[in-house]
Amino acid sequence: MISLTADEAFAAYEAVRHRLPKSVARDTPARRVTTLAEITEDFDVFLLDAFGVLNIGETAIPGTAGRIADLRAAGKTVSVVSNAASLPAPELLKKYRQLGFQFDLTDIVTSRMALAVAISEHHDLRWGVMAPDGSLFDDLGAMDLVLLGDDPRTFDEVEGFVLMGSGAWTPLRQSLLENALRAQPRTVLVANPDIVAPREHGFSQEPGFFAHQLADRVGIDPVFFGKPFPSVFDLALSRLGTVDKSRVIMVGDSLHTDILGAQTSGISSALISDYGFFAGLDVEKAIRRADIYPDFVVSRP
Repeated sequence: MISLTADEAFAAYEAVRHRLPKSVARDTPARRVTTLAEITEDFDVFLLDAFGVLNIGETAIPGTAGRIADLRAAGKTVSVVSNAASLPAPELLKKYRQLGFQFDLTDIVTSRMALAVAISEHHDLRWGVMAPDGSLFDDLGAMDLVLLGDDPRTFDEVEGFVLMGSGAWTPLRQSLLENALRAQPRTVLVANPDIVAPREHGFSQEPGFFAHQLADRVGIDPVFFGKPFPSVFDLALSRLGTVDKSRVIMVGDSLHTDILGAQTSGISSALISDYGFFAGLDVEKAIRRADIYPDFVVSRP
């Protein structure tokens, strides 16, 4: 796994702003609060990012499980909206429960689920998939796929590509993918638009990083599923049934995915400042630099 610093990760997101939804201008600065407890009464639905809100890498963020319990006790709906695409929802549920979060399967919406809808519309294609060995795909129906490895023939024979998990991706495989697309342009679906994810010791490069690299070097136009793009928010909101969007808030640690996506979908947003992407950084400076303004800046969940 190749790691980036926070500054490098922020710069990487800024470099691809032309491929992200446009931000919404605000006349007022974000309201500063310490925890979500201070805005409990302002909202009925809390959509939580996973990385940076529930957990950092494989470690739960202290206090988040208790906050979720408090929100539910107050009658609030709490769901996870995540770009975690490398695992099916049942496997994510196991992970979250092991970390101490009492979610049900219906509480989880991921970019992988949004991807599944698109895959079902292209069931006749054979896909080359970026994912680690041993990955599970049963939730994607009758998808005809082969894992992308170090054999260039695999890259040549498939009819499209899906970028799901980059844990085993290498510079060689990225080079093979770029060469294959130069020789024969094909559809590239990106199940996780994240460029980075916060880990215990830095930021890992995620499928979005490699997708933007393809776009820059090869000139292809990847199709993204997940925050900040609308499809995953549309899926999350549809699960809520009839809901007043002014009473829904997205809570996340990324300006370029969580906050920008919330703006695009017409719901409020809260940026976590003390965990995840902006832990130890000047978050106000980052907000001004990106010109992406959340409704709230929250120190911790």
